[in-house]
Amino acid sequence: MILKKKIPRDFYKLFRTQNMEYYMQLLTALYQAMQEAYALTQLTDSECRSILAETIARVNMVWWDDETEKTEDEGFPGLSPSAVLDRLVKWGWLSSDFDEKLNCYIIGFPEYSRLYAELFARLEKEDDSMERESILSVYSALYTYDSDPEKNNSILKSAVRTSKSLGQMLSNMQDSMRLWFDELSKRRDFIGIQEVLVNEINNRESVKYAILTTTDSFYRYKEAVKELIAKILEENENRREKLMAQKRMLAAQTGGADALQETAADGSTPALLKLERGLQFCEEAAQLVLSVEREFDLIEKKYNRLIELKTVFARRALARIHYLLQEGAGAEDSTLELIGLLNNSGKKNALLEDFRDSLYVTAPFSIVGDDSLYNRRQRQENEFVPLALQEEASSEIADFVPKPLYTGKQLQEFRRQHTKDGIFQVSADTVQSAEDLEKLLFIWQEATQSRQEEDRILLQEEIHQEDGFSYTGFSIDETEN
Repeated sequence: MILKKKIPRDFYKLFRTQNMEYYMQLLTALYQAMQEAYALTQLTDSECRSILAETIARVNMVWWDDETEKTEDEGFPGLSPSAVLDRLVKWGWLSSDFDEKLNCYIIGFPEYSRLYAELFARLEKEDDSMERESILSVYSALYTYDSDPEKNNSILKSAVRTSKSLGQMLSNMQDSMRLWFDELSKRRDFIGIQEVLVNEINNRESVKYAILTTTDSFYRYKEAVKELIAKILEENENRREKLMAQKRMLAAQTGGADALQETAADGSTPALLKLERGLQFCEEAAQLVLSVEREFDLIEKKYNRLIELKTVFARRALARIHYLLQEGAGAEDSTLELIGLLNNSGKKNALLEDFRDSLYVTAPFSIVGDDSLYNRRQRQENEFVPLALQEEASSEIADFVPKPLYTGKQLQEFRRQHTKDGIFQVSADTVQSAEDLEKLLFIWQEATQSRQEEDRILLQEEIHQEDGFSYTGFSIDETEN
């Protein structure tokens, strides 16, 4: 009987409740508990309530009140293990039978509910289809069929299913790659792009792609699979010709082809029926192997296309990152937001005046200036003027030392403030700001330009301030000047 016809009417109420995800986790916990070693047959109702209570406490569920879960004869709170168990039994997800020997109810999963429970368990964990949907699985199935003396066609059917699943997986990976790039294009800042890239690295599709291109590489088993397919087809053809020869010999012994057909129609010759069944198996095996070959050719095209798309989307992602690094994120440009706030504000003129006063410009703003009007361009003849050679300017390391833009008077004043008894002393109180540190750097550069000046410098220990400034203490003897 079809399992779908066994499903009760209230079975799909689980998918209409607001607590659907919690029900899925509870059913998965019960199903996994029934598969443990200690559960020899089925669980009792008390054991199920204990498992439900442990799962509810571990997951820390926030239960929602739902009209679908309310029944007339329900006397338990909504999240209590007894209420959840009773609800699952009434909906048909669990079966309950009274055992007179144990004097308790035995809880089990109907066959149709078991399929859903297995699906829920697969949805909550990492995908384990990489072993089933792989080039190695196709190769293993073909190799097993080639080594099998019985030549069971079920092995070839498994190879066809695996190759189709692998082709579908490659198509899904291409779709996932497009969706990934669409999500990447929607991000407007570098942090968002970094988040998408990290999620892509840890994604299941990326793991599958890594396995397909390394340990389970297509071109690693391509030639071996092609050789196995050719070998199986050749052996199958030889076996079919051998069976046809035996059939012709049997026809000659029984008195011709017409008599052989009449005997086959009556089913009175077991040897003839065996030959006919063997020929059918050979025809079926040939069709299955050809199906595997066609699927394998499609897999090769999809595999190459996947690698091309991976390269294309990687380049697009790199271009997107370069654009954000060069142009900046879209959220950083708040000019439009500022204009919108000014238009909606009642103090627009006052804000604009304050903004104008806070700007320091070198020239007043004017709509029309001297360069705005049209001037007649003087026409000049193009003359050939050779370029003069330019001498390369000598560059020294000192040219790259940053020099603060301070006047000599300011530097002398700074030097005089920290000079006592003819000695310029650098202490922890010398630098109070970044400007003082720049002045100190300029004085050090000026003092170390000549050998005689360096002899008058005495280095001291490192100075670390609470403001974050760190520099080396030193003193300059200026009594000889």
